[in-house]
Amino acid sequence: MGRNAGIASRALLTPTLSSRWEDWGKYRRVMSAMTSVTTADGTEPAIRVSGLAKRFGARTVVDDFAMTVPRGGIFGFLGPNGSGKTTTIRMLCGLLTPDAGRGTCLGFDICREADEIKKRSGYMPQRFGLYDDLTVRENLEFIGRMYDVRPLKDRTNEMLERFDLADRRAQRAGTLSGGWKQRLALAAAVLHRPALLLLDEPTAGVDPNARREFWEMIHEFAAEGVTVLVSTHYMDEAERCHRIAYLAWGRLLLEGSVAEVIGRSGLTSWIVTGADLDELRAALHGRPGIDLVAAFGVAMHVTGADAAAIEQSIAPYRDDPRWRWEKAAPTLEDVFIHTLKRAGADRQ
Repeated sequence: MGRNAGIASRALLTPTLSSRWEDWGKYRRVMSAMTSVTTADGTEPAIRVSGLAKRFGARTVVDDFAMTVPRGGIFGFLGPNGSGKTTTIRMLCGLLTPDAGRGTCLGFDICREADEIKKRSGYMPQRFGLYDDLTVRENLEFIGRMYDVRPLKDRTNEMLERFDLADRRAQRAGTLSGGWKQRLALAAAVLHRPALLLLDEPTAGVDPNARREFWEMIHEFAAEGVTVLVSTHYMDEAERCHRIAYLAWGRLLLEGSVAEVIGRSGLTSWIVTGADLDELRAALHGRPGIDLVAAFGVAMHVTGADAAAIEQSIAPYRDDPRWRWEKAAPTLEDVFIHTLKRAGADRQ
C-alpha cells in the first residue's frame, strides 16, 4: 500500500490531501493532556452515545446504537463481519458523521466537535495506512509534525525504543512483516499522547506471540490512563478486555464485563468427548432445548437456554460408553453463537 492509501487512512488527521497544509496551523494546537481513570465520583465517561445510525444508500449499517465507555479501561468491540464495528468506530473518532443520534467522545460532541476529538484520539485502521516508501523513523516523524509533537526527536526515539523498533528505524515500512507493521502503526497512533485509542482489528493475521506482545502494550497504555476501544474476532482477546460489546446487523446485542455477559446468558452447557461425535451431533440437532451443537477441537459443546429440556434431550445418550459428558459453564463463544443465532431468528 503506497501513499494514496496512506492518505485515506490518515483522514483522522485531515479530511483531504489538499487541505493538509492549509490546516497546518490548526494541527499545531494539538492537545496532549491525558485523561484520568474513571472513578466512582461520576467522572464523565470517555464515550457516551445513543441512537446512533448510519446509512449508505438504502442499507442501514448502524441502527439505534447506544454505548457508554468509562475512561481508562479496555473496551472490546466484537461481532461478525459486516456488523457495523468499523463504521461505529469511524463515527466515534470523527471520520464519519452519524445520520441520526447524539453523543460525546472525550467530552466533545461527535457531530459538532469532530476536529477536537480527532486531535485527542489515536486511530489504527484495519489495513496498514502509513507510507510504504518511508522508513520507520520517517513515518513517525511525519505523523509527529502533523500533530506538532515537541520535542519531536525525543518523542520519536522514545517510541522507537518502547516498541522495539530502534534497530529497524532505517527500514522502509513496506518491507516490514505484518507484526512489525502493526507495531509501527500503534506507535504512530500513540505518538501524540492521545487520551483515546481506537484500534480496528489490530491483530488480524498476526502470529500468536506477536498478538500476546501487542496486548501487553495495550494493557500498559490502559494502565497509564488511556481509554482503549478495540475490535477483535478472537475470544481470548475479548477476555482480556474490561468490558465488551457484541454487535450484529448494526445493533448492540450484548454489553458488560465477560463475567456479566456469560452470567446473564442463562445458558446451560455440556462438553462431550469420545468417539463418533459426528454421529452424536446429528442425533442431537434440533432436539428440544438444544440451541447449539458445535465442535470445539476434540470435544463438542451442547448448549441451550432451557436447562430441564436440554437434560431431557441428552438423557438417552449419556449412558452410551462412547461418550463422556461433563457439565460446564458456557464459554464466551457459546454465548456469542447462541446470541447471533437467536437474533437472526428474530429478524426473519
